[in-house]
Amino acid sequence: MGFFDSEIVQQELKQLSEEYQSLIQIGGNYGKFDREGKKLFIEQWEALMERYRIFMKRFELSEDFMAQMTMQQLKTQLNQFGITPQQMFDQMHLTLERMKSELDKQP
Repeated sequence: MGFFDSEIVQQELKQLSEEYQSLIQIGGNYGKFDREGKKLFIEQWEALMERYRIFMKRFELSEDFMAQMTMQQLKTQLNQFGITPQQMFDQMHLTLERMKSELDKQP
């Protein structure tokens, strides 16, 4: 069975995508959130990023041709922006840490 043939993989990919789209959509109103709303938003992003990191590790470790091709395509796309997958995660982590820091400064 191929990597993408797994129902679990398909489900997780669909869920990650839907959650990502949802957070992007509601993130447009981040400035209107109260402190607790901002805190929850940041926590949801952190959880999503951790799940995404694990999912990508599955791609990396899989011997499936399609999984390897997908990982290579992602690396190529990120390389066009001059970053690696690890740098992408590091940058997102820094952004979330900055958001938390700003949150801590609010009354």
